[in-house]
Formats: sequence, structure tokens, C-alpha cells
Amino acid sequence: MMDKKYEALKLDNQLCFPLYAAAREVVNSYHPYLSKLDITYTQYIALMVMWEHEMISAKELGDKLHLDSGTLTPLLKSLEKKGYVTRRRSEEDERFLIVELTDEGKNLKDEAAEIPMKVSGCIKLDPKDAADLYRILYEILNQSK
Repeated sequence: MMDKKYEALKLDNQLCFPLYAAAREVVNSYHPYLSKLDITYTQYIALMVMWEHEMISAKELGDKLHLDSGTLTPLLKSLEKKGYVTRRRSEEDERFLIVELTDEGKNLKDEAAEIPMKVSGCIKLDPKDAADLYRILYEILNQSK
């Protein structure tokens, strides 16, 4: 019999574990499509923001993606090396790094356009449950702000 004080240490009693494992499964479902584009999932979501904004500060991009600068900087360097974005200091305030989509980065949007539809079937949820999950996950994310 397990002592009650250790109940919280059981993996089955952890909310964080199924959230972590489910997130890994979903991200892994993107791999076959993203590998054809030679980008990672994190690069993909950064490009999604860039396709929406085309030019954005690195800080704002990091905020939107919930990434710190230690994760974002190498990600942006990699995207720049691939020719998808450029990075430069703001002319108004050199403390701000501006990230801008290149023509090659804009063209990648066409190749990536079908990915959400291809991956959408990876989570078999009732539409109401999917909407509830979406709402709950954003509640969790917004608590960290």
C-alpha cells in the first residue's frame, strides 16, 4: 500500500504528464511534412507568425510563441541561414531586433499551406471537446503572462 504523502508523485496523478505527452505526439505528427521543407516545428510556428506579420520585433515574436530569447535567438539565426528571414536592429531604437520575412520565406508559405489540413486529423476529438481544449490551453498560457 502506498503512503498517502506519495500519491502526488504517481505519474497517473499528474496533469502535466498527459499534457506533455500529448503535445509531443501532436508535434511529431508534423514531422513528415516539415522535414520535406527542412524546418522544425518551432521554426514552422515562427514562420506562421511571420507569414501573418512579415516584419516583427524579436521580442514580440518571442511573446507570441512563448519563447525566451535563449531559444528564439538560435531559431532566428537558423531561419536566417536558410534564407527565410533577415534580422536587423531597429533604426528608431537599436535595443530592438527586427525580424523580416524574405521573398524565399514568403514563398515557403505556399508549400506549407496544406500542412494544417494534413495534420488536422491527428487529434480525433469531438468539435466541442476540441474547442474546450483550445480554450483551456489558452487559459493556461495566459496565466503565464
